[in-house]
Amino acid sequence: MLNGKKIVVVMPAYNAEKTLEKTYKEIYQDIVDEIILTDDKSSDNTKDLAKDLNITTIVHKENRGYGGNQKSCYTAALKSDADIVIMLHPDYQYTPKLIPAIASMLAFEEYDAVIASRMLSNALEGGMPLYKYIANKFLTAFENLFLGQHLSEYHTGYRAFKKSVLQTLPLDECDDDFVFDNEMLALITYHGYKIGEISCPTKYFPEASSINFARSCKYGFGVLAVSLKYFLAYTGIYKSKIFKPNAKKLDINADLPYYYKREEN
Repeated sequence: MLNGKKIVVVMPAYNAEKTLEKTYKEIYQDIVDEIILTDDKSSDNTKDLAKDLNITTIVHKENRGYGGNQKSCYTAALKSDADIVIMLHPDYQYTPKLIPAIASMLAFEEYDAVIASRMLSNALEGGMPLYKYIANKFLTAFENLFLGQHLSEYHTGYRAFKKSVLQTLPLDECDDDFVFDNEMLALITYHGYKIGEISCPTKYFPEASSINFARSCKYGFGVLAVSLKYFLAYTGIYKSKIFKPNAKKLDINADLPYYYKREEN
């Protein structure tokens, strides 16, 4: 807990057995009140390891995709009455050591959402492939132009939100694949929330999850489409489903398939 706010870390997992324990052990649990992992039907022993580590664990019966996995994460966090939700990938690509700084930016009411940006540090030095670096720069410039923002990147998977953001955004309408991340930031901007950034070192290694070139291209075109949809909605020309007033929010009353509920100390 920080400044009277309950802090919950959520980890969307898929085949994270090799890196989960290392990630978990670097989480500052003196301020983190609960850790929730959602296993997207991994083929390894991620869910069993999470149980051994006493992490609240949700297991999907079918693979829902990266965006679908996040929806379960945020639904579970809201069910646990979190005030601040921090998404941390369990593949150890992002350092858990930034959690206190990220949480502080929200707990003390400076921002509504925070993203840990790899582009504020030396991403190439950290092993980011050159084509991803160039694509990141191009897509970010495009998004800043159409969203009216000045962010250093939109593509990091390390991010945090106040409860009010997750309760307001129509996340149930968003995509179940990787473009979910961009739709979420577009919606945060559309609803007038304030986004902060913090520098995050980049780590690329064989065990860290990363999408291949073909999926990266699909993601890139999806990002361009989200930016255009935002611009059309903002200017009042046309509102796609995620920008409509009656767009569907997360249902915190929905049942989640808890595989293991953490034992309270």
